[in-house]
Order: sequence, then structure tokens, then C-alpha cells
Amino acid sequence: MTNPSEFVAVGRRKTSTARVYMRPGSGRVTINRRPLEEYFKMETRRHVLLSPFEVTETSGMYDLVVNVKGGGLTGQSEAIRLGASRALVQADEERRKALREAGYLTRDPRMVERKKYGQPKARKRFQFSKR
Repeated sequence: MTNPSEFVAVGRRKTSTARVYMRPGSGRVTINRRPLEEYFKMETRRHVLLSPFEVTETSGMYDLVVNVKGGGLTGQSEAIRLGASRALVQADEERRKALREAGYLTRDPRMVERKKYGQPKARKRFQFSKR
């Protein structure tokens, strides 16, 4: 059983799934038992997942413990962003408007289109020859 001051949310993007556990703290982020800077070496990916805290002006108020699997690093960082945004709304319903306007509460529905038989890729066709 989780403690009452811990907020749990799930975020998804493409094939990535992130379980986000948010509790009051000093702003430490742990992803798959590794610190944020070690897991996401690119500054842009770190910025993506921390942006909900900047929008709601809660930077440094919560610690995040994240379990993420599937997909690539960009999809994972965006999945964590959605999970963190949902957890922030659980903590305080007043934050919903700011996060909604920033577009952080919307699940991005775009997925990879499946490959079709008789074609080299999903939409690419083999060259057609009339003769």
C-alpha cells in the first residue's frame, strides 16, 4: 500500500510506458534506479520531463521515482512527462488548467503503422512496371 502523500500515475507514448511515483521532497528524479542525468544524457530529454514542474511552478518540491520500459529514449521521456503531469493533478486539482493549456495532459495517439504484406514497408510500394 502506498502512503497517502505519494501520488502514482502512468504515462504512455508510442510503445513506452512509465509508472511515476511522486512524493514531497527536494526535486530528485530517479529513473529505473538511476539518477536523471545518468539515464537521460541529452539536456532536451531532461527538460521535456521536467517541464510540467516549470509550468506549475513546483520545481524542487517533489521527488520522482520512475519505472519506464519500452520504446526509445524520446518516447520514454515524453511518457514520463505525461505521468508526472497526471501525478501533479492528483496532488492538486488547481494545476489541471495550466497543464492542459501546455498540452501535457493529452496522450499522444500516434503509433507506428504496421507493415502490410506485398509491400516493403507500411506505405511504400514495390516499383510498378506496365511492361
